Amino acid sequence: MKKTPSTPKLTKFPRSRRALAIPLTFLILFVSTLGLISITYFFAVQKVSAESQTLRIATAKQDLLDLDQSVMSVVWQPGSARIVEISDSGGKINIQPLTGSLTISVSDKQDLSQTVYNQTTGQVVYELPYSDSPDTGLFLRGDSRTISNQSGSPSTQLCIENGVEHPEIQLRYRPVLSYIVAGTEEGKIVNNLRIYVINMNKSDVVALFGKIPLRISCESTQITTSTYTVPYSIDALSITSVMNGISGQTVIPISSTTEGAIINVEIVQSNIKIERSLM
Repeated sequence: MKKTPSTPKLTKFPRSRRALAIPLTFLILFVSTLGLISITYFFAVQKVSAESQTLRIATAKQDLLDLDQSVMSVVWQPGSARIVEISDSGGKINIQPLTGSLTISVSDKQDLSQTVYNQTTGQVVYELPYSDSPDTGLFLRGDSRTISNQSGSPSTQLCIENGVEHPEIQLRYRPVLSYIVAGTEEGKIVNNLRIYVINMNKSDVVALFGKIPLRISCESTQITTSTYTVPYSIDALSITSVMNGISGQTVIPISSTTEGAIINVEIVQSNIKIERSLM
C-alpha cells in the first residue's frame, strides 16, 4: 500500500522588529527635518521682509528730511534753486499745492479782531506702502504747534500720520513770528509784528511712484503790511493760527501808553515752487 505524499508546509519566516524600526526612524527624522527647515525658512523670510520694510521707511524719512533741508536752503532767496531726488522706497510722492489751509488772525480781546492771512500753502506727502507704522504721530522735525514765537524755532512740521489707506510722511510749514518795539508816534508806542510764511501753493501737482528728481526754487518774497491804531491801553495781543483745521495760539506782549498803541502787522511770504526736475 502506497503512502500518499504529504503536502509541503509553507515555512513562515519570523518578522524582524528591528528591520521595521529602522525605516520608520528614518521617516520620522526626515519629516522632522523638513518641518524644521520649513519653520526656519518662514522666520528667515519674515525677518528679511521686516528688515527690508524698516530700510525702506528709513530711506523715505531721510528723503523727506533732505527735501525740507533743500527748501530751507532757498527760502527768502528769490532766484535760488536746488535739486533733490526722492528714492524708490515702494511708496508714492505727492506734491499737493492746493491743500494745507492756513488762517492767521490777531485779537486784543477788546475791539481789535482781524484776519491777516487766509490761503492754502500746500504740503508734500509721501505715502508709505505699508498697512501700519510704529512711528505714527512722530515728528521728524518741528512739533505740533501751529505757530511759534520762539527765536530759532523751525517753521518745519515733518511728521508721520495715518493717511486714508497708508501711513504718510507729511511735510508742511507753520508761521513763525517776531516782534519789536519801535519808538512812539503821536503819543502811542509803535509795535512791529512780523509773521513769516512759507507758501508752496505755486508748486506743480505731482503724484508718482518710483525714483523722482524734484526741483525746489524760491520764486519771490512778498511783504504785506497792515496797521492797527488802538486808542486805549493794552498789554498783549493774541495771534491764532489754524492749519488744516487745527488751531493754535500764542500771546505776545504789547507796549502802550494811556493814549494807546500802534500795531504794524507784516506778513513776509516766501513763495516756494516744487516741480519734477527734467535733469
